[in-house]
This record gives sequence, C-alpha cells and structure tokens, in this order.
Amino acid sequence: MNGGDNNILKNREERLVDLAKNFRECQDVLFAIGDKNRQSIIIALIDAGCHPGVRVGEITQKTHLSRPAVSHHLKILKDAKILNVTSEGTKNYYSLDPDQYDLMKLQTLVCKVEEILKECK
Repeated sequence: MNGGDNNILKNREERLVDLAKNFRECQDVLFAIGDKNRQSIIIALIDAGCHPGVRVGEITQKTHLSRPAVSHHLKILKDAKILNVTSEGTKNYYSLDPDQYDLMKLQTLVCKVEEILKECK
C-alpha cells in the first residue's frame, strides 16, 4: 500500500469512529422517537403548535392512549430532551423544543451516514 491508500484508510477509520460516537450521542433520541405511540404524541404536539403547549388530557384525546400511557411516554420524551414542560400552578403544558440540541445531533448523524453511503456508489 502506498501513502495515499494509508491516508484514505486512516480517514475512513476516523470517520467510522466519529460516526459510532454520533450514534452513541443519539441513542436516547433514537429510542424516544422509535416508538409509534411516542411518534403519535410528537405529531399531536406539532399539530397543537408551540405555545403554551398541550396538557396530558388533550394528548390523550388526540392519540387515543390512556392517561397513564401518555404520562409514561411524555417522561421518556422529556428525559430524551425532546420536549419542554411549562407549569402554571398545577397545570403542566408540554411542547416540543424547537432549539433542541439533541435533535440537531440526530440531523448531523443522518447527514454523516448519507455522506458515507454516497461513497459506496
């Protein structure tokens, strides 16, 4: 192998290590959005808009999930830092975070995978 081939292999290895790191950073988000019930909740939140957010009862009506199920899925989405919770007294309002950094990491991951796949053509 010549020096150029070594550089190509080293660059590819570095990119794959970087890609593996990106996958690890996105695991919580990938898990959170991978469930069809949580996808339904995300769609309901998008449909409702950003402000002031949506209460659990409204999400229950839109998704036809039970109240405990919605609360469970909201906790997973919150833990994955996909949504915000705003409290007004005893009322909690849930909304998607438009500035969510973890979602941006997911976009970066997808772009890197696309770049690598384009090289396979």
